Amino acid sequence: MAEPTTPEGLVEEVRDRYASAARDAVHGTASCCGPTACDDTQAAGFGPGLYDPDELAALPRAATGASLGCGTPTAVADLRPGEVVLDLGSGGGIDVLLSAQRVGPSGWAYGVDMTEEMLDLARGNAAEAGVSNASFLAGRIEALPLPDDSVDVVISNCVVNLSVDKAAALAEMRRVLRPGGRVGLTDVVAEDRLSAAERAERGSHAGCLAGALSQRELREGLAAEGFVDVRLTATHEVADGLASTIIAARLPA
Repeated sequence: MAEPTTPEGLVEEVRDRYASAARDAVHGTASCCGPTACDDTQAAGFGPGLYDPDELAALPRAATGASLGCGTPTAVADLRPGEVVLDLGSGGGIDVLLSAQRVGPSGWAYGVDMTEEMLDLARGNAAEAGVSNASFLAGRIEALPLPDDSVDVVISNCVVNLSVDKAAALAEMRRVLRPGGRVGLTDVVAEDRLSAAERAERGSHAGCLAGALSQRELREGLAAEGFVDVRLTATHEVADGLASTIIAARLPA
């Protein structure tokens, strides 16, 4: 067993937490990201309460019950019919299923997740919802199981902060995107005034807080990979100095 403070130890901590969340969703109980664990209620700023109830009405209960994110990336990515979209850390599949609806039968929605329990849950949810233009792949966001230049849009919902190698995760987004492709993410982002230690004081790595990038770090990381028109829009605070943030950027055509 890796030490919890090593990169692999943090990966195991995240995997264990989300495997547990998948099991909870199957049994109708809720788990959540955020500064505290919870049972039947979601931590402030996280979970399915951030979605439009009308969007969720047609989805399986287990898909919404496994929603642990801090926003609604499908609402900010401006998905269009016929596009190929990739969801990083797809969990129970909520954003993949919503994306599949938006891109329609001529498009495709991929989800990548490293937790087998979440993959099983998501595949079951897709089957229950009758979604045929989606698939879920095992993998880590730092080494995506997709070829170069294969997707139009990358989305994720409170997942980049969980990566132990964020530079690799950003590089992989750029690699799989076609020229002119774009990202529409939601994630916890720290104010530049917070040090790494101060972020860790506000919550754990698996709780989506300790691993958050600062606004400056995120802008510089995206620019280093060639992304342009980077826009960060904070939507709501999840802890002092940490906010759920819409992250939009694109690659030059």
